[in-house]
Amino acid sequence: MRKLFGIIVVLSSALCAQLQYPNTAKVDHVDDCFGTKLPDPYRWLEHDTAAAVKEWVKEQNNVTFGYLEKIPFRQNVLDRLMKLYNYPKQTAPFRKGKNWFFYKNDGLQNQNVLYIRRGSLDAKPQVFFDPNKLSADGTTSLAGIEFDKNGKYMAYSISKAGSDWREIYVMDVNTKKVLNDKIEWAKFTGISWYGNGFYYSRYPAPADTGTKYSASNLRHKVYYHVLGTPQSKDLLVYEDADHPQRLFGVGLTEDERFLQLTVNQRGSNGNALYYRDVKKRGEFKPIIETFEDDMYILDNIGDKLLLYTNRKAPNGRVILFDPSNPEEKNWKEIVPEKQEKLDEISIAGSKLFVVYTKDVSHRVFVYDLNGKNEHEIHLPVLGKVDGFGGQRGDKFTFFTITSFTQPSVVYKYDITSRSYSMYQKTEIDFNPDDYETKQIFYPSKDGTKIPMFIVHKKGIQLDSNNPTWLYGYGGFNISLMPNFSAIRLAWLEQGGVYALANIRGGGEYGEKWHELGMKLNKQNVFDDFIAAAEYLITQKYTSPQKLAIEGRSNGGLLIGAVINQRPDLFRVAHPAVGVMDMLRFHKFTIGWAWVNDYGSSDDSVQFENLKKFSPVHNIREGVNYPATLVTTADHDDRVVPAHSFKYISTLQEKYKGPNPTLIRIETSAGHGSGKPTAKILEEWADMYSFTWWNMGLTPRYLSKE
Repeated sequence: MRKLFGIIVVLSSALCAQLQYPNTAKVDHVDDCFGTKLPDPYRWLEHDTAAAVKEWVKEQNNVTFGYLEKIPFRQNVLDRLMKLYNYPKQTAPFRKGKNWFFYKNDGLQNQNVLYIRRGSLDAKPQVFFDPNKLSADGTTSLAGIEFDKNGKYMAYSISKAGSDWREIYVMDVNTKKVLNDKIEWAKFTGISWYGNGFYYSRYPAPADTGTKYSASNLRHKVYYHVLGTPQSKDLLVYEDADHPQRLFGVGLTEDERFLQLTVNQRGSNGNALYYRDVKKRGEFKPIIETFEDDMYILDNIGDKLLLYTNRKAPNGRVILFDPSNPEEKNWKEIVPEKQEKLDEISIAGSKLFVVYTKDVSHRVFVYDLNGKNEHEIHLPVLGKVDGFGGQRGDKFTFFTITSFTQPSVVYKYDITSRSYSMYQKTEIDFNPDDYETKQIFYPSKDGTKIPMFIVHKKGIQLDSNNPTWLYGYGGFNISLMPNFSAIRLAWLEQGGVYALANIRGGGEYGEKWHELGMKLNKQNVFDDFIAAAEYLITQKYTSPQKLAIEGRSNGGLLIGAVINQRPDLFRVAHPAVGVMDMLRFHKFTIGWAWVNDYGSSDDSVQFENLKKFSPVHNIREGVNYPATLVTTADHDDRVVPAHSFKYISTLQEKYKGPNPTLIRIETSAGHGSGKPTAKILEEWADMYSFTWWNMGLTPRYLSKE
């Protein structure tokens, strides 16, 4: 084994020595921010459609894939991932009208297929809508569906090449005929049926459609579309010309009586909420007009509205709002705030199914509509729960449970008997008894206890020699829950350790946990992640030579920041689709909406804070950075690829050490959602191969020798 290890190190060093990065041009551009001069020599890379940028992308990919292709076990890793991932995956069923639907993937299909059971849950399933037929390469995905009240029509939105832009179409459920209706330039929208049409949100069509940046992401509006009419005839329902950066969402109660309007504003952490009695054709009336708290309508109980909110309750609660007595003092509390975070609420069979997060695992309680806590649904394992959707008259509902070592299991819950039974088990060649999961709480820099899950094969030795993969996010009130991944098995089965750090900025412990990792508190996020790495090292799970880290989107920012601050802790870094230029993120597409979490460089105090950790602006010369593989995509119109382009150019310019600093730019792909299975597996094969190679390891039984 020592001989093999030595050979790999020599080969890896030789491979790095042969790297010749593209000669990235620099421009003489300097910004003056509150008296601070900030050079931005790679500003030209922000123009992604320019011929020079396209050529730069091609050259960078040539270097990256040239490096990856020389890793001798790369194809074997991809083959293993394909084998592990090739098993049937199926969601819980849901009813629309008289029919039942569910999604299924036979194994390696690029997109999940929507199936129908006509007339009965016991009917033979038939393919209803196959998104794989929307494009030859699987890059067009089904982004969302919504059925009208009777289940006669299905409106569906599609995304092309992973874009956040949506096109909406309508299908007749009985005949599967696609109607002539077509909606364009929809974005950040649901679909809410009412009568012979539906509500949706969109932006104005851009004047120049030659670039994805031409659409300004300003002047979001709500429209109502009548079936059989052109989009040009759609009725404008709501706009706010005085606040062009606000976002609007609409939704209807089950009986279609009340229409809710949620309004999100730049720089705010909550939403305003309005309602309208549709049948009375009245104007929107406010429930709350400030933007400090989250609030939305769950459903109505007669003339009153059942609401979720974290107003004066950071962990969330349910209240009853009476339109005839709208003052806040008259709000009636139905489900009070608890010590645990209220994560999800569903209504089925006139019951409230309330999902709480306790120490990053779900608990489920059933309440009646008056707020009586009837019982807890005792789950078979601790993990992540989804489901419990339905309608008022339903007698049963479905939910799924997954954990790090348990693939998704679908259960059928009988509302009357308060019992559940297994409905659908995922069949996969995997023995969960071979692995163990533990949750620990480690101290961060300021002493705050941070939860972290650690997963590995049973019986590993704590000898500081285990290759370890540490993942984190830390932002936007998003909770990282236990979940199963066949892709992760490729790491674990090789004796690797997987660690998930639930750092501040997320939503694991409610809004307070979120606030401790946002704006001027953002350094807490990086400190928490660094402390997670230090814990894994001091407890001898691994060493700096065997530790890889990954984060995506906001998590990409996390990785970029921590390798600037503590490059000595990590061997390999994977910043994916990251927000890397913290002084200009708000100037691209929807980036302005993130000011509520990050702050803005337009403010002098927040500018100084952002400058301290902005990945692009803190890359240092004379330090040894870990082997770094940046990943992004050419059609990412959420976190635009310019972030990663400027970051890798700066890193390649300033770092002169032995470790590779590469960027892998996916084509015909976006921020991540809807990415074809083939592209997902290819990317992970490259990430794993890059990691093992730079750790000086060959995965067992994957070597060609």
